Amino acid sequence: MAFTMHSHSGQFCPGHAVDQLEDIIKHAIKIGYKTMGLTEHMPRYEEQDLYPEERTVPPEEALAVLPPRHAAYLAEAKRLQAAYADQIHLIVGFEAEFIRPSYGPRVLDLAADPCVDYFIGSVHHVHSIPIDFDAATYASAVAASGGSEERLYEDYYDLQHAMLQALKPRIVGHFDLIRLMSAEPGRDVRKWAGVWDRITRNLALIKEQGGWLECNSAALRKGLAEPYPCREIAEEWLSMGGKFTMSDDSHGIVQVATNYGRALTYLDSLGVDTLWTFSRTPSASTEGDQRASLEETTVPVSTFREGFPA
Repeated sequence: MAFTMHSHSGQFCPGHAVDQLEDIIKHAIKIGYKTMGLTEHMPRYEEQDLYPEERTVPPEEALAVLPPRHAAYLAEAKRLQAAYADQIHLIVGFEAEFIRPSYGPRVLDLAADPCVDYFIGSVHHVHSIPIDFDAATYASAVAASGGSEERLYEDYYDLQHAMLQALKPRIVGHFDLIRLMSAEPGRDVRKWAGVWDRITRNLALIKEQGGWLECNSAALRKGLAEPYPCREIAEEWLSMGGKFTMSDDSHGIVQVATNYGRALTYLDSLGVDTLWTFSRTPSASTEGDQRASLEETTVPVSTFREGFPA
């Protein structure tokens, strides 16, 4: 029973992703997905948080379209949830931003909508600078941390800790995204004592809050040797009794289930035999203010693998 808990479309993340949301869902059904979490990016609210492709119009215009686009996404997600209920279990969420602590109340406001089942807790910025966009912006983030990658990692995990405290997300997105643009993404972070202390602190908090980490295969298509999180972090998480869900973090049809075979082999090597997802009741949103219930459900890795050979 294949699934993803983290996905995007070009319809609601233009410039960042491609393809219409409905076409992506149809493709997911075709390749055997039984559950799909829809998690378009939440709006941003300040000019400094716009991406380069969004700066082709005045910033007030670029920012003004984002909240209505989010509302349109939720409406379309509800429609698709009902339209395809007999073919795929669609769970509606969004990917939260925690660019700075002022985003916390914004996230919780969006999450209060009764059609929102969950959100991914993510950090994509440090010192308000994107750390996964390109090498130049990553270098700017390093400079803002005093010119030290080690310090930037510490700052990233400190901001992640603030996010966890404020939001208590049920799923934490790409836990170690900070390594994507690093000069040495495969380094053993346990050698940086301050970084490792922060990592173990954050993992312990996620476990205490009942959250999951995603095994996020997007790291593989972006050239990293291991999914998020890397082996050292994954082993520490498992030693705490932590649970994994599965995500392709797709940004269009071509990326749906990309590198799932490799990611499952990685999980096998860690001794992971069970993945976790949600079962939603009712399966589609109803009118009114009643929120659906989510039940945590298990999927054996062996069952998941049937459609995704190594």
